[in-house]
Amino acid sequence: MADAADTARTPVSPSAIEAGRWILDPAGSTVRVRHKTFWGLATVSGRFTAVNGEGEVLADGSARGSLTIDAASLDTRNPKRDAHLRNADFLDTDHHPEITVAVSGAVPGEGATVAVDGELTVLGRTRPLSFTARLTEATADTATLTADVEIDRTGFGMTWNRLGMMTGAAALTVTARFIRR
Repeated sequence: MADAADTARTPVSPSAIEAGRWILDPAGSTVRVRHKTFWGLATVSGRFTAVNGEGEVLADGSARGSLTIDAASLDTRNPKRDAHLRNADFLDTDHHPEITVAVSGAVPGEGATVAVDGELTVLGRTRPLSFTARLTEATADTATLTADVEIDRTGFGMTWNRLGMMTGAAALTVTARFIRR
């Protein structure tokens, strides 16, 4: 016979996620970034270590919410590179300390997919953002979404590119674990 703790961990269908307020669990969430450099020969990888957010699941099963990333928390395991990424050539964290994702609609799709629409704000510039996330955990008290998103940094004014070393979009992998409030 299952006890109450086992029942709370039993996965439920995405449509069974109850309406209400949810908060991001920073300990169970990550935002990783990768970008090709040195003319595509090397990939710089890092992660933002400070992220928070909240959301609301509506009665129809759709959701909305926000994710806020501390731009200065980017860690690529190279302090000199991190300092450069925080300066005005890239994230300009002195003037723009946060990167935000405002989700206006997240609608369950087929299987464990979720269609997400909203806006991304970087360096004070807001652009539309749409992507498909995967529901990787769904219990009565937790829901975890994972998404791979490509971002064209030049659309936000990050045009530094010495000798054409940086090509293509930055790839972000976001794992957002929400807990029922």
